Amino acid sequence: MAKYTRFEDLPAWQEAAELYNDALDLLETPGVRLSSGFRNQFDRASLSVSNNIAEGFERATTRELLSFLAIARGSAGEVRSMMAVIVRRPALKRHAAAFAAIRARAESCARQITGWIRSIEDSPVTGKRHLTPEVREARRAAGAARSLRDNFLRGLAPSHPLYTTREARAARGEAVPE
Repeated sequence: MAKYTRFEDLPAWQEAAELYNDALDLLETPGVRLSSGFRNQFDRASLSVSNNIAEGFERATTRELLSFLAIARGSAGEVRSMMAVIVRRPALKRHAAAFAAIRARAESCARQITGWIRSIEDSPVTGKRHLTPEVREARRAAGAARSLRDNFLRGLAPSHPLYTTREARAARGEAVPE
């Protein structure tokens, strides 16, 4: 499983961000007559999916992450419900394809979040604070090794054969061409 360090890189968050953009596109479409209450709730529910994924990702414990993911999944369900309600309005029939696309994206968000929740629940690791001493020590040792290597590379003289390597330049904080 890939390790993500930023919520923006999570596929579930990216899909949820697209859901919100789809919602904004609909709300900005001329001729889509919706009550102000519906518009407000739809805007908030669709944004809530990505925001709760992000907030859960930034929390310190697995339990908190699961709680926020459950809220995000609920918000995706709320968006699906709202699309199911308005698709029945005769005055909005011409926008049925947009409603269906938003509903499908909300379903995709819910499926991704559900899969993520299941993978967390099936994992033997229950969170950062519950890592085994062996895993904690391995992480500490790996960090210490990285730090030692970076310090070594930063201290190289310009005449050293490793001075211009990609790793040495990155350790010095220089731009590294791709």
